[in-house]
Amino acid sequence: MSRIGKKPIKLPTGVDVKVEGRKINVKGPKGSLSLDYLPNVAFEQDGDSLAVVNIGDTKENRKFHGLYRTLVANMVEGVTDGFTRKLEVRGQGYKASVAGNNLELNIGYSHPVIMAIPTGMEVKVQEKRGEKLILIDVTGIDKQAVGQFAANIRAVRKPEPYKGKGIRYKDEYVRQKQGKKTV
Repeated sequence: MSRIGKKPIKLPTGVDVKVEGRKINVKGPKGSLSLDYLPNVAFEQDGDSLAVVNIGDTKENRKFHGLYRTLVANMVEGVTDGFTRKLEVRGQGYKASVAGNNLELNIGYSHPVIMAIPTGMEVKVQEKRGEKLILIDVTGIDKQAVGQFAANIRAVRKPEPYKGKGIRYKDEYVRQKQGKKTV
């Protein structure tokens, strides 16, 4: 059995979990999320904890035991605290701003890159003038959606290895390469 799948999920106060057929709904103070799951697992709620039960002991069922436990635990964390991905924009003349429901990036192309912010997500932009650094915070309740939107922003201008310009995650390390040498 999965070691992760055996752990029960603690349900904080204010979080309501309902299992209806092959769908699990998690509702909390920040919103609600739902997940369709396969018949390989079942959910048992006991007071303030939720357990994922493996149905049968086949290789197929064992694969999904820990997966569904992690997905539901992420849903519970998302509706209580939410998830945030932080990005840095580095480069001279690079700019970022939020206009309505769009994120506008001016990052060295001949035109601004405009990205629509998905529903249920919040984007904040801060500038640190002394460091020539722009911080973008992507916040939402769905961990997968927040990570995917942050990856889409980063893909617009990946950090280049010579000067370090581009968009990177806050905790990302970009190894600097040495430029051309003259003899």
